[in-house]
Amino acid sequence: MKRTLSIHSIRVAVAFAAAILLFSCKEPAPVTINFEQVPVQVVHDMQVLQTDKGSAEMRMHAPLMQRFNFVKDSLTQSYELYTDGFFVDVYTEDGQLETTVTANQARHVTTEGRESWSAFGDVVIVNHIKGERMETDTIYWNKEEKKIYTDCYVKITSDSGLLQGFGMTSDERARNSVILRPFDWFAVERDSTYHYVDTVNAMGPRRK
Repeated sequence: MKRTLSIHSIRVAVAFAAAILLFSCKEPAPVTINFEQVPVQVVHDMQVLQTDKGSAEMRMHAPLMQRFNFVKDSLTQSYELYTDGFFVDVYTEDGQLETTVTANQARHVTTEGRESWSAFGDVVIVNHIKGERMETDTIYWNKEEKKIYTDCYVKITSDSGLLQGFGMTSDERARNSVILRPFDWFAVERDSTYHYVDTVNAMGPRRK
């Protein structure tokens, strides 16, 4: 009885070892990566500074940037996605902070040498020199034409009043914003001695 048990145990051990050897020699299944969903680059705490002759023109900050690059319909597509917030400061030629843009998310698309920007989710654009604040859900930037625009609901507030409507177009610094389909507005009366003061630039830089 003891000998039979021993031979049985040996047979089980040999079979187990053979199974391990066969499994270990088997080629692993190929892994398929969907680059439309998996980023090829991830950057945390991204900081971008654009200058002209040593002076800051634009400063951009994003807690998280993910870059995607893939081929679809025989066309190479590339875009950057900012999902944890998006912050931009734009400066005048003499170094004043003119415009800030904040949004929950942003997207930068590059296809065949053309690029487009969009920001969405609680988009706020402030022109500090004019004292004007714009709020909307989505904004688009046409780099070639140097314009920003949207078809969404827009609210513009300033020290002179409030204007609401749908659709907006403006230069990229939000100096001349026009609501395309306004539906509500009110003005604040000021006396002739009133003068708007740009407190942001008067107090110095707002971001380190």
